[in-house]
Amino acid sequence: MRIFLQTYSFGMVMEVDGFVICCTKKPINMKKFILLAFVSISALVSQGQSTGSSYQTALGLKFWPGGITIKHFVAPNRALEGIAYFWSHGFRFTGLYEIHGDINGAPGLKWYVGPGAHIGAYNEVWYRGNHVYSSGDVSFGIDGVLGLDYKINGAPINLSLDFQPSLDILSDPYFSGWGGLAIRYTF
Repeated sequence: MRIFLQTYSFGMVMEVDGFVICCTKKPINMKKFILLAFVSISALVSQGQSTGSSYQTALGLKFWPGGITIKHFVAPNRALEGIAYFWSHGFRFTGLYEIHGDINGAPGLKWYVGPGAHIGAYNEVWYRGNHVYSSGDVSFGIDGVLGLDYKINGAPINLSLDFQPSLDILSDPYFSGWGGLAIRYTF
């Protein structure tokens, strides 16, 4: 696949394998252009991707607190998921081992549960109760996950909704929970 991006005095042109994908008459915000390019390329390559009600690997975004997620099935009902969270106080990497099960009468919908672990660092001062986390402090702990996973039949899209409790065991141990909605591109 050849991707060609060119700016002209009248705007920008993106071409993929000889097909003009977008053409603007005036300069646009690069974030919007990149999003448009991603959606356009995804539509072009989706014909060869996982379009049934199951998938092997998926890459996308997780909302709340916000991160990048990749999930890969290592067996028909077992998956590994990696999540890189970026939030106002630092970052956190989480690894999960998930056991999936079908929900009868709902093709493409599965429940999942599993253990995991996380490590992260704070990039600014953060207060939790009477404890102060300073810039450079490290976070490490154990995680769990409980959720629903849905593969849209006929499209290379996967959605999941989950709750992820965690126990931070360094510095000042505390229990917390977060989770959210993930939207992934399957392949």
